[in-house]
This record gives sequence, C-alpha cells and structure tokens, in this order.
Amino acid sequence: MLLGMLLLAPVATALAGAAGWDLAAAGPEAPALVMATTMTLGMAVWMVHRGHGARAVGEMSAAMVLPFAAGLVPYWAGLVSAADALVVGHLLMLPAMAAVMLVRRAEYTGGHVHAPARTAAWRAVEAVAHRWPTLLALGLTFDSWLRPGIPPAWMLAVLGAEYLVIGAVRRELHLDRLLAAHVAGFVVYLGLAAVAATAPVAVAGPVVAAGWLLHVAWDVALHRADRVTWRWFAEACIVIDLVVGVTVLLAL
Repeated sequence: MLLGMLLLAPVATALAGAAGWDLAAAGPEAPALVMATTMTLGMAVWMVHRGHGARAVGEMSAAMVLPFAAGLVPYWAGLVSAADALVVGHLLMLPAMAAVMLVRRAEYTGGHVHAPARTAAWRAVEAVAHRWPTLLALGLTFDSWLRPGIPPAWMLAVLGAEYLVIGAVRRELHLDRLLAAHVAGFVVYLGLAAVAATAPVAVAGPVVAAGWLLHVAWDVALHRADRVTWRWFAEACIVIDLVVGVTVLLAL
C-alpha cells in the first residue's frame, strides 16, 4: 500500500498536470481518489502475487476505497474540513480491512497455492503481478521520462561496484572466473566514470548513456544465471538501467 502510494501518486500528479489539472487546488475528492486508488493498486498487485483470487482482491479493494468515499460525506454536509475528510477516510480504512480479514479468516490465515487462473483476463493480471520488480522500477523511473537528465558521473562507479559488493555480502563470489569478471567490470566502470567526470558534456553525456545501457547486459546475465544477486533485484535493475540510459539520450 505504501509503495503503491509512493510510486503511483507522482505519476497521477504528473498526468493531471499534463492534462492541465491542478490536483493541489482541487477539493478533497481528487486527493482522496488518488490516495485510495494508488494504495489499492499496490495492495492488489501484491495480493495477486501471493495467490489470492479475484473475489478476495475485490473485497479488500472495496474495503479500502469505500471508507474514503464515506469520509467525504461529512465534508459535503459541511461538518468537517477537507483535511479532516481525508483523515476520516484513513481512519475508517484500517478497521474496514480488518473486518474483511475477520469475515474471510480462512482466506487470510492459510497458505496460498498459485492455482491455474480461470480466465484469460485473470491470467493477464497474475502475469503483471508476478512482474512486480518491473512495476517497481517503472514507478521509480517514471519522472525520468518527464524530466530527462544526465546522472552524475560517479554513479557509473556505483554501477560497477554494486554486484561486486552484493556478491561479497551474499558469499556468491569465490576465487574464480566470476570474481575476476566482476573485478574487471568494476575497473571498466571506474574508467568510464573518470572519463565522464573530466570530459566536456558533448563526450561525457554519451559515455554516461553507454555505461547505463551496457549495464543492462550485466543485469540480464545475472538474472538468467540466478547468481550473485537476487533475481528480483536484477529484474528491477534491467528496467532502471534501460530507462536511465534511454532518457539520457533523450536529454542529449
């Protein structure tokens, strides 16, 4: 829920701004809709990923959205302020969700097996939910499409070191060719960072873009091998590195 609100609320604000709507100047209806929708989407994706069915997701979604609608009623009646209407929605949402869990105790107290989906639409929902690292990465990089820029040169050094550090922490790297490859990659990225930090923008920009885009191949290799890092982390990095590299080119 928190990730949904954190990642999707800026997307909603940006889309509204592109359409000429100022959500901040609107009444509590727009913020309530954005809060309820973004939190519900985050929750729904995770519930599907965990194996809950369409009925359970629908019931929990209703338990999250309807309290915000109920919180607007006293505002429309002139009994509470706009800010208080949002507070009422948040306060009612948690007991409503708890009530759904109590009514459907078997749904929320047992394990779930990913049974075959009954419809093509639900299979599509499950496919999206299982790609949650990709969704997370797209949310984190959404602003890059709206305001493309060039990341600092030192971030190339971080890119070169991240899997070396993660592999060392997870004890995945030994005195073998895998460790040698990561050390070599780190040295190459240190060189790219040095060039990007000292060269004029006309050279530094393409170097930064190349560094991020080349790192995608590194991400893909580790994701396919299921080595060194977590698969979800490698999947998210594939998307982040690709988006950053492409948007750097757009900025140039």
